[in-house]
Amino acid sequence: MLKPHHRLAILLHEGIKGNKGKTGLSLLRFSETTIAVVIDRDCPGEDLVALTGIQRPAPIVGSVREALAYQPDVLAIGIAPTGGALPAAWRQELQQAIAAGLSVANGLHTPLMADPELTALLQPGQWLWDMRQEPAGLEVGTGKAKTLPCRRVLTVGTDMAIGKMSTSLALHAASQQWGWRSKLIASGQAGLMIAGDGVALDAVRVDFASGAIEQQVMKFGQDYDILHIEGQGSLLNPSSTATLPLIRGSQPTHLILVHRAGQTHLSRLPDVPIPPLREVVALYEAVAHGAGAFAPVPVVAIALNTHHLDAASAQQSIAQVSQDTGLPCTDPIRFGAESLVAAIATAGSGAIEEMGDIY
Repeated sequence: MLKPHHRLAILLHEGIKGNKGKTGLSLLRFSETTIAVVIDRDCPGEDLVALTGIQRPAPIVGSVREALAYQPDVLAIGIAPTGGALPAAWRQELQQAIAAGLSVANGLHTPLMADPELTALLQPGQWLWDMRQEPAGLEVGTGKAKTLPCRRVLTVGTDMAIGKMSTSLALHAASQQWGWRSKLIASGQAGLMIAGDGVALDAVRVDFASGAIEQQVMKFGQDYDILHIEGQGSLLNPSSTATLPLIRGSQPTHLILVHRAGQTHLSRLPDVPIPPLREVVALYEAVAHGAGAFAPVPVVAIALNTHHLDAASAQQSIAQVSQDTGLPCTDPIRFGAESLVAAIATAGSGAIEEMGDIY
């Protein structure tokens, strides 16, 4: 529902300097809409480019009321609090935005369209987009995406919230530059805001999760050369239920492993270690292959999140990971995704031919 002509105000309270603003920061980095203003009460008046490193200048203000001076027409909720619920302190700001004529792109679990006080403020042409909803007409997964002729690239991770969505977006952009007909299949709220197509997987009942991804892949797989499926969660994280349905539903031909440089344990579960990356690669390839039930699926490259490192340390970490795994490695946000796409291209024909031999 977000279009290039929209003027976006991104609600990012405590998300620019905090660790829960990945939705809003991804909009800054990848959205084709005009970013009119960013709202963060922690840093009004500061330099957005200097704070984020994203070359998308926009003013920062402390409230929705101040943001109205920049004439936005859509308010995007760009931060995801723990649990995905709407904080009570934000409700008044949403009311102010809607009363001022702004539509709202809502990636929270709290549905705004179910709130009669908010819907009563809507004027003709104004909308509330609750994207975390289960689509109608879902069926269970069947594995039929294996019959598609296109490349299907799924990002997988050593942990949650480490850059799988950003990597998929960077791969999609680089694939288009490569000359491929490329499509992003979003599986979370930020990807949906940017791509417009996909499904919010964490709003889907687990029985239908692989079917929901399969439905999306089958919808587009005949019309594109390559589909980039936005990854979620991690097989290493006990709180994650999304990774296996993504693997089974998309029937990927290639995997890209995403890891944060230097991270040795899960960020929210420090008692759970991250195994050596070679072993994680083997894990994902074994699960995707399913002991021979499905086609072999290679991890063709590593996307390394080096945001917390200086440039020299980042390059050193990239070189070390490549040496340790024997795979191409780069930070696709910092240094571009071209080498990752080259790895997909090199491995591509063999993987697809092998699928044809098996099926």
